[in-house]
Amino acid sequence: MSTSETIPTARPKRELPPLMRLTEVAAERLRRLYDGAEAGKLLRIGVSTKGCSGLSYDMDWVEQPGPGDEVVRDQGLTLLVDRKASLFLIGTVMDYEQKQFSAGFTFVNPNEKGRCGCGESFHV
Repeated sequence: MSTSETIPTARPKRELPPLMRLTEVAAERLRRLYDGAEAGKLLRIGVSTKGCSGLSYDMDWVEQPGPGDEVVRDQGLTLLVDRKASLFLIGTVMDYEQKQFSAGFTFVNPNEKGRCGCGESFHV
């Protein structure tokens, strides 16, 4: 009597989206900052608990990567992401917007499930 054995086959791994990407406009603005007032520093992006929806984007200038930072390279630029924020930011696109009375970096995050009315915070 013969027996048959099923050998499990490994599923092909699907590629994860990049942690973060920069638009051309954001890359150009970041290049100007790296070449000017923030020369020698790196932009570090994190997520903190605050605002009416629970989470908010944080950005700081640092001299070098910390032990918990993910290094993101896009369009010839380097930026850092706090490892604790990585799961909240996978696939996020960072842009730079200039309006009549304000300008700043913005985030298009596919993980967001909603934002507060003022746009300062989000939840996943």
